[in-house]
Amino acid sequence: SGLTKGGDSGPVVIAGEPQKSLLIAAIQYRDNEMPPDGKLAARQIATLVKWVEMGAPWPKETSQGLPRQAKQYNWQQLRREHWAWQPVKRPALPAVNDPQWVQNPIDAFILARLESAGMQPAIAADKRNLLRRAYLDLTGLPPTPDEMKAFSEDQRPDAYQRMIDNLLARPQYGERWGRHWLDVARYSDGLGGFGQPRLPHAYQYRDWIGQALNRDLPYDQFIRLQIAGPTDPGSADAPATGFLALGPTYKSDGGDPDSKAQAQSETLDDRVDTFSRGFLGLTVSCARCHDHKFDPIPTIDYYSLAGVFNNTRSAISPFAPADMVQQFQQSQQTIKQLDAAIKKLQAESTKGGRKPTPEETGQLQKLRDQSAEAKRTAPAKYPEIHTLVDSGSRDMPVALRGNLRKPGPVAPRRSLRILSETEPQPFTQGSGRRELAAAITRPDNPLTARVMVNRIWQHHLGRALVRTPSNFGTLGEAPTHPLLLDWLATEFVSSGWSMKQLHRTIMLSATYQMSSRFNAQAFARDGDNRLIWRMNPRRLEVEAWRDSLLTVSGELDQRLGGPPTENLLNSRRRTLYTVISRNRDRFESDDFLKLFDFPTPRATSAGRKTSTVPQQFLFMLNSPFMVNRAKALALRLEASAADDSTRIANAYQLLFSRQPSSIERAMGLAFLQQDKVAKEPATVAKTTAPKGGDLLIADFEGPNYGDWKTTGEAFGPGPAAGTLSGQMTVTGFQGRGLVNSFYRGDRTTGTLTSPPLTIQRKYIHFLVGGGKYPGATCINLLVAGKAVRTATGPNNRGGGSEKLSWATWDVSEFLDQQATIQIIDQRTGGWGHINVDQLFQSNQQQEASQVVQEKPTIIVKSKLTRWQQYAQVLLSSNEFMHLR
Repeated sequence: SGLTKGGDSGPVVIAGEPQKSLLIAAIQYRDNEMPPDGKLAARQIATLVKWVEMGAPWPKETSQGLPRQAKQYNWQQLRREHWAWQPVKRPALPAVNDPQWVQNPIDAFILARLESAGMQPAIAADKRNLLRRAYLDLTGLPPTPDEMKAFSEDQRPDAYQRMIDNLLARPQYGERWGRHWLDVARYSDGLGGFGQPRLPHAYQYRDWIGQALNRDLPYDQFIRLQIAGPTDPGSADAPATGFLALGPTYKSDGGDPDSKAQAQSETLDDRVDTFSRGFLGLTVSCARCHDHKFDPIPTIDYYSLAGVFNNTRSAISPFAPADMVQQFQQSQQTIKQLDAAIKKLQAESTKGGRKPTPEETGQLQKLRDQSAEAKRTAPAKYPEIHTLVDSGSRDMPVALRGNLRKPGPVAPRRSLRILSETEPQPFTQGSGRRELAAAITRPDNPLTARVMVNRIWQHHLGRALVRTPSNFGTLGEAPTHPLLLDWLATEFVSSGWSMKQLHRTIMLSATYQMSSRFNAQAFARDGDNRLIWRMNPRRLEVEAWRDSLLTVSGELDQRLGGPPTENLLNSRRRTLYTVISRNRDRFESDDFLKLFDFPTPRATSAGRKTSTVPQQFLFMLNSPFMVNRAKALALRLEASAADDSTRIANAYQLLFSRQPSSIERAMGLAFLQQDKVAKEPATVAKTTAPKGGDLLIADFEGPNYGDWKTTGEAFGPGPAAGTLSGQMTVTGFQGRGLVNSFYRGDRTTGTLTSPPLTIQRKYIHFLVGGGKYPGATCINLLVAGKAVRTATGPNNRGGGSEKLSWATWDVSEFLDQQATIQIIDQRTGGWGHINVDQLFQSNQQQEASQVVQEKPTIIVKSKLTRWQQYAQVLLSSNEFMHLR
């Protein structure tokens, strides 16, 4: 019984079948070599072979043969038990109480469910929201004001349908929806772990996807090309197998057999997982080491698929006509032969240390001239692509417990049994890829069409009908509208698998055209909008958001296709054309994209997650990318009109496809007017003249800061006493109060700014103490808005002194100019504060003073004008970033 049961490698003896018995293979040295110290004699081997042929009789025991499968499958019953295994059937349209709302069959299914729950659909979206929704859905770019105006004024009954057709005909449609598919295909430019290299030609697959969608390649052909490739290797469709070829090809981290087997196993699992989840919505890779725990996918079926990919390899192939390839290769061969002849003649002519003869010198020069001419006239190398090619046609054994070094029963290459009404036929043509592609694109396959219409619905409505788009198995969610899903699937197939027609059908429905307006009563009953009583409001994916920023600022470069850029934040091309590493950890673009929820392309992705974290808005506030977009938008707006009111209206039209409200316009004007107020002649601060002709700027003797303006919390409501109870004793102050930014501790920040003053003396003297952090805890003199002098306190370490020291600025070069003084605390933590007292102007040097003349560090290179600040606020708004 032990021999027939066996271990991880399966039965040691299969009674009556010596050629399938591991024992016989081992003693014949076909696989393992047993015994290891020398092969048995031929007669001994023959005896054991005969014994197995006899049934391997054993004293007091009879052979039990192969162990029975632990799990038996009743395929017919299983297909009846779960909706996804059942055939797709076209359902009849349900009756509804309000047929007037129904614009196409989709609406009947939606409305019937709503009416049965006692609910009603939302009102129709207004033209502005509908246009913006359609543009961003289909192209990933917002409409222009002219497009908005034209649509609003178009009174033809088919104006909306015309607009949809126009968008579907634009090349930007393929870019937008190609990106959706690239998530499923876990597309990257390589550079992952386990020695994965850069994939320099990956962009050819990315471009092919967009082109295929733009020409409305039927989805069944779209699948077949990506799995099996075109029959003509020189076809324009040759890049399609990048779907599989661009996946991670793992390399062993050592030369031992176990490492190699593990790397091969991981590579195969990527192919099986991407294929099954992407096209079928099944987690087949769960059956890699054992039968699937929840779905009827035994391990042998996993290796039926893995066997197909085990007979393939990734390759770099020419992407050009055969004659172009031949011309290039011939020219290179000619160059190679000439260079070899030069090398040979050089060696012969200098053999033994002799000098070349005049004849040899002439021959060498002639060969060099010929080589130079051949290189000059050689055609450029043809473009190349990453492809998947067949490398064999053998079935592979099951890897016991996922270990390829422990083979089990051989798994015939074939389709999954749960998807076939009858036992699927084994694949016999090459690797089996072409037969596999044919099997999953059969119209009676229960999953292929359902999975794709569900994905397209998801990107139009914000939520999929099956909310686990890559898992239609028993652990996935059931469809919210199963009859609608099947109607869409049958409609998809009957339309010739046309994706563009499916877009039209969905977008022309009243369901798609609903408002996203909030309804408290409906939300209380169906907060997750599973019944689809309104359009789901949603945030734009990072690509559409970035592309929209460049569009409204007038900077977008709409060139199609080509190699990717590594400098995303300085590029003007669409985000689609940036380089992406497998682990999102190699390029500037990786950091930006993952900040806004771009998926890691190590595995197929079912859809985007949406997170809201502070780092995202900090990026909008501080990133040079956003600053540059704001500057470009401000230039565009300032050039668009002569007055601010019209410019504000133009900004709202560009960004939001609407007019600003009266409140929005008033707020914008009030903000922008602050620049103009600052440029008007300022009132000079009132000063007194102490002894010696000095001019007092401030001594902070009063209960508050008077005309000095505060921001933040650091400076509190007014001057602090010279002795702060429980905190410090400050020496050197002049009087009863001083500036101190320790209000509520070193956890707060802020600024204190003087009213305008005129510089009338050669020096400004003041007492300063606190933190020694240039630009963070400091006092600055600003002339014409620019910091021209700065000083800090003495403390930047534990135990430092809080003593105020005299400081002096020589301001003689600024006599009679307007200025302001700004005291700054932008630091939190120990000694993150500043103390200031007794500021005055004088023509006399202060005795024992510290002269402070260092260049200020507070200057911000990206300081924005009011219009640029206003533009940045609008670009960072939720309205711009969201679809409603």
